[in-house]
Amino acid sequence: MSNQRIELLAPLTGLIVPIDTVPDPVFAQRMVGDGISIDPTSNVLVAPANGRVTQLHASRHAITLTTAEGVEVLLHIGLDTVLLKGEGFKALVKEGDSVRTGQPLIEFNSELITKAGKSVLTEMVIANGEKIAAYLPASGFARAGLTVALTLELAGSAAAPTATSGDVALSDPIKVPNATGLHARPAAALANAAKAYKSDVKLVRGNDEGNAKSVVGIMGLEVKHGDEIRVKATGSDGQSAIKVLAELIRSGCGEDCGPGVPPPAPKPVMKPAAKKPHSTDPNVLAGVSASPGLAVGQIFQVKQDVIEVREQGDNAQVERRRLDDALKEARQQLEVLKSEIEDESKAEIFAAHQELLADPDLLDIAISSISNGKSAGFAWRSAFTIYADKLAKLQNEVLAGRANDIRDVGRRVLRLLAGVKEAELVVPENAILIAEELTPSDTASLDRTKVLGFATTGGGATSHVAILARSLNIPAICGIEDAVLQLANGTPVILDGTKGTLRKNPSEAEITRIREKQVTQAKKRAEELTTAMQPAIMRDGTRVEVVANIGSLDEAKQGVELGGEGVGLLRSEFLYLERTDAPSEAEQTQIYSDIAKALGTERTLVIRTLDVGGDKPLPYLPMPPEENPFLGVRGIRLCLAAPEIMRTQVRAILRAAPYSKLHIMFPMIASLEEVRETKAIIAEEKAALGVTADVKIGIMVEVPSTAVMSEVFAREVDFFSIGTNDLTQYTLAMDRGHPKLAKQADALHPGVLRLIAMTVKGAHTHGKWVGVCGGIASDPQAVPVLLGIGVDELSVSVPAIPAIKALVRTLNKADCVKLANEVLQMGTAAEVRAKLAKLVD
Repeated sequence: MSNQRIELLAPLTGLIVPIDTVPDPVFAQRMVGDGISIDPTSNVLVAPANGRVTQLHASRHAITLTTAEGVEVLLHIGLDTVLLKGEGFKALVKEGDSVRTGQPLIEFNSELITKAGKSVLTEMVIANGEKIAAYLPASGFARAGLTVALTLELAGSAAAPTATSGDVALSDPIKVPNATGLHARPAAALANAAKAYKSDVKLVRGNDEGNAKSVVGIMGLEVKHGDEIRVKATGSDGQSAIKVLAELIRSGCGEDCGPGVPPPAPKPVMKPAAKKPHSTDPNVLAGVSASPGLAVGQIFQVKQDVIEVREQGDNAQVERRRLDDALKEARQQLEVLKSEIEDESKAEIFAAHQELLADPDLLDIAISSISNGKSAGFAWRSAFTIYADKLAKLQNEVLAGRANDIRDVGRRVLRLLAGVKEAELVVPENAILIAEELTPSDTASLDRTKVLGFATTGGGATSHVAILARSLNIPAICGIEDAVLQLANGTPVILDGTKGTLRKNPSEAEITRIREKQVTQAKKRAEELTTAMQPAIMRDGTRVEVVANIGSLDEAKQGVELGGEGVGLLRSEFLYLERTDAPSEAEQTQIYSDIAKALGTERTLVIRTLDVGGDKPLPYLPMPPEENPFLGVRGIRLCLAAPEIMRTQVRAILRAAPYSKLHIMFPMIASLEEVRETKAIIAEEKAALGVTADVKIGIMVEVPSTAVMSEVFAREVDFFSIGTNDLTQYTLAMDRGHPKLAKQADALHPGVLRLIAMTVKGAHTHGKWVGVCGGIASDPQAVPVLLGIGVDELSVSVPAIPAIKALVRTLNKADCVKLANEVLQMGTAAEVRAKLAKLVD
């Protein structure tokens, strides 16, 4: 039988921070208990679950709830906030109260806490960890009372070991030296030490006793400075426990309690290093592919310059004016950088940097430091360093990758404040750059005539540096082994951005082989580009449409330039994500019409309506927490639940009808009712706008039931587009983003291929066409199988258009049909891959 699970919702709105990154060893070392921390943007602590208030600290900065399962959830507002002695905290409940999930517990003044020099990082930890078998913390931004922040698997019901029998031992009275008594930090140190003994250990204060192995039990005694307590132990090692714990209490349990009370040396916080790829070949260093391609060159190490600033500032108003002037100048510099990048979507990276210059949290930290007498340079450096370090420690790869952007824009402003110019990066010919990190600014300004590739020990495939590298066609590796920093300048290497490897000291034969491969690949790409405008017609005369998956106007234009015969998937959510409010109808109308005009009336434009929920939430469209959001309100379900957002989008899309062959496609369709309801909305909005164009209506096939019922759906719609990423996820019951399962969630699994075949058969029965817009449409190995199954259209990533069209022209329909029939009879994705690998180089 599986362990029972408990979901704890976020007690505050804010960014979830891993507990081991909290700058307090008591929490970071999980001495209080395991859990999470939240960097809050709200100031009312709410109940993460139903329970009873079993402890409310006298200073009102900490509260413990006990759930019906007996789990003790300790909520601790801020770090060292016990020293405020209740100032800035207002309890909204009392001990003994029963509370419901989301009920306000404590209101606090975050501004007062910050001005007092305290952190508002708030911890939610489990005080009686012996009840927990597994902790499953969430990551990213959480909303109080809505987002699941921590999932717990309860341990089995086996009885806990009992203390060994023995005499009861009692210590002499011990006067507590801690200025604020036994609050969370000393209580955690004491409980942690007590757990090392088999004996039953208690603290005695007057007539009251508390379990010395429980943080909540100790805090519940409300031991104050100067109180006398005793340690009582029952068991074979009771005397040893008393001796050690009594001495620990006398020394302040790790806190500095002033002269005459020497605290024990604190244990260092040891955060496990993030695991990096590692090669067993001593001549190969492994990392993560950031940008594909091969490069043969020599190592050139890039070191970051140190910018010196003075700590003490002049008048606060003067320092504030210096900061404002530097921010203004940095914004202008970024505007110039944006104008120098042709790809508007990549230029938006520097628009995001401009937004960071106005980030209220970042500015608040800097301004607060200036108010405390620091110079603008010192205050700004502290602010962006704190901010970047916090992001870098997050488990979410995308958010962690943005730490580099913070440092980039931070150093830009810092140079202006320090009055120093950015050192020009002078590199030799045939350079392979090596660095701990390269910033987006560094990457955008690389001299492509000299820099052949780069590798960094930090960053990841989703970082802005990786995105820029791909747009500039520079082979790149991120997260490579730290040993790369020890390679001497001039060391010959082969960088394989596709595999994420760096081979040092290659032989002449290896270099020759790579250079020959580069020549072959370049020649092949050149040939594909010269024939990109030719139609994709198979050798037997079968015509296949090759169109583009896009998410911007620039990609639409690029798709046309590379021979795309239209757009098979416009991901309209690019207009909705990474913003705080919904796009207006006018804004949407403009972008849809511009994309349609870029394609022209001879090309097809398939616009998928808003597809969010699951892994793509919207901050301005609050949704209740769901146990499994991928099986909840997402895609068309969300849009039908928010009809005004849907109708606004439909009207904006319909206004693009005069400029291209407009198709509207709905995501995550699972029932005929959904199809009919969406068709009715389109009919109503068409009539209201007076649109008479023949706008085609289609659906995404992402749910197995839709594939199975494709013949029925084909009576209701004009076309199908198969989203193989989600279809694979739902068919195999494997989260495509799961770190251990993602590789197994292969769209070439025979089960998925059979559902594609069923979809094609059902559609063709009623003369409707089928496209594939998922990842396998861009996979050369998969293309022959898809065409053999009968797919009519391939919607691929923009850069892949020439290569996929060229591949189609080499194929024969009869051969593809034969191949498809063979692989549909196979049992595993591995067997399918092995078969196809022999056919496509």
